[in-house]
Amino acid sequence: MSDKNDEQWRVRFDADITFTNGGGLQTQGFVLDVPDADIGDAELADLLVRHLGLLMVDEVRISGRQPLREPHKGSRGVTGPRPGGRGTGSRRLVDLSHPIRHGMVTYPGLPTPEISMFLTHEASRDVYAPGTEFAIGHISMASNTGTYLDSPFHRFTGRHDIAGLPLTRLIDLDGLVVRVQDSGRRVVDREALLPYDVTGRAVLIHTGWSRHWGTEAYGHGHPYVTADAAAWLAEQGAALVGIDSLNIDDTDDGTRPAHTTLLDAGIPIVEHLCALDQLPPQGFRFHAAPPAVEGMGTFPVRAYALLDEES
Repeated sequence: MSDKNDEQWRVRFDADITFTNGGGLQTQGFVLDVPDADIGDAELADLLVRHLGLLMVDEVRISGRQPLREPHKGSRGVTGPRPGGRGTGSRRLVDLSHPIRHGMVTYPGLPTPEISMFLTHEASRDVYAPGTEFAIGHISMASNTGTYLDSPFHRFTGRHDIAGLPLTRLIDLDGLVVRVQDSGRRVVDREALLPYDVTGRAVLIHTGWSRHWGTEAYGHGHPYVTADAAAWLAEQGAALVGIDSLNIDDTDDGTRPAHTTLLDAGIPIVEHLCALDQLPPQGFRFHAAPPAVEGMGTFPVRAYALLDEES
């Protein structure tokens, strides 16, 4: 007699799907592999969204369920094949960072960077041999300046600071872009992420908000990741999460649930990215390593992506 956990089940059902950008989709008699016959409607809806690779899903209503004790047929839960590694062609680099400039505003209320020269080329002529010149700059800034990375110490006392993060969590990561720039909504919720295989990957959320960089509009009404979405990213084991917005959280929510959940799981966060529209949905390597500064929870990075291109 076989154990119940060894049985394989499928479910036949109808579904009515609506999308955040308008329109809908109906299915009748759709069949999916399921882990067990007692799967709930919400979990079944998640499987359907992942199986079909649907984006911008607003709601899925399940009806007419019929469990089937049948062998699994190989239902997929991702949008397509995951890249297996680097290609053999040439490589293209995409810079995903905002340059840091004197007096630049990153986040309203934080001090702006002060950039000056400690030693100019002209003054160095009195120090070195004739014809030899050097320049040494000086910068004073908040660690949350430009495109920067958050470590767990940013949120939690006693956790890894910037210097304590292993480079394996910051460089040469398999990259994935989640595009929500046309959703017409501020929130990036769990449903927007469900179609993607995020495990072990740098998940870069393209909201399009970087178009406001350097303007007053950038600091107000920005897109953000919901608590439920952050919990799902942590559960799925994302390696890093980035966003091209003012903050990964709603700044009106003082509990900062996205920061709290992701950093508690040891998942670094990169905020204020740009140029995500220049990346493909997948098939690139992401890098965002700050200097190893001890005692810092955040620090600017030169974030960039390397894309394999066929020669």
